[in-house]
Amino acid sequence: MSGVLAVIGGSGIYGLEDLEGVEEVRVETPFGAPSDAVVRGRVKGSGTTMLFLPRHGRGHRLSPSEVNYRANVCALKMLGATHLVSVSAVGSMREEIAPGDLVVVDQFIDLTKRRVSTFFEGLAAHVPFADPVCPLLADALARAAETTSAKVHRGGTYVCMEGPQFSTRAESRVYRSWGVSVIGMTGMPEAKLAREAELSYALLALSTDYDCWHETEEAVTVDAVVAVLQRNAGLGREVVRKVAGDLPDAAKSPACGVLKNAVMTRRDLIPPEVKARLAWLLPDLA
Repeated sequence: MSGVLAVIGGSGIYGLEDLEGVEEVRVETPFGAPSDAVVRGRVKGSGTTMLFLPRHGRGHRLSPSEVNYRANVCALKMLGATHLVSVSAVGSMREEIAPGDLVVVDQFIDLTKRRVSTFFEGLAAHVPFADPVCPLLADALARAAETTSAKVHRGGTYVCMEGPQFSTRAESRVYRSWGVSVIGMTGMPEAKLAREAELSYALLALSTDYDCWHETEEAVTVDAVVAVLQRNAGLGREVVRKVAGDLPDAAKSPACGVLKNAVMTRRDLIPPEVKARLAWLLPDLA
């Protein structure tokens, strides 16, 4: 199916190769500037238009709490994105998910504290979020991942902490008791905003370490994470290139049409500045 694939690259992935007709697009959104310029091009072999945005900015300038998640998702939507694949470095919370493995998650637990997680301020709007990942895009992502040399895990829960510090041992053991699969610092509110933007969304988690719960492994360190990231980055780029040629129909995603009845506020009570701020997403409010 045709579509425009947006990719938000996480730690270690600051650019993509194999794009034709590449241009950099600077976007100013109602929520400020995104993390960096968006790189737009066509994927060689598939012809699919891809939009790439480094989550932390080139040079890794932004910590997880400093990323302007709203501006990032808004900019990609404004540039025509229909699908969004998030690539995220994570710690493993399960013995069977080893450093270097890939996980296509399907659930989230949001433990962030400092981040605005909605576009809807100044009015009341609600979207369903029971199943935060598009199963069609997740399946395509898993199939693409399974053609690489990495071990791939289909499904799993991503617990998102605020950071930027890693977990205490006590916290890590609590999260393990919840049955989660991986832990990271960037999956939220990205997934929530993707749903509000009606984007078919999936997340590829790149396992780098065992957090600090593992009895026979050393506690996570930046040096250890970076070493695995350097190996994983190439896998992440390979997977998103391959999924670009296998995009599912965005019209069949659970995100499609979620805004139809989302706004609860009576239209005449919505301030003009709020309508203007959301014109890119809800033009019918005007």
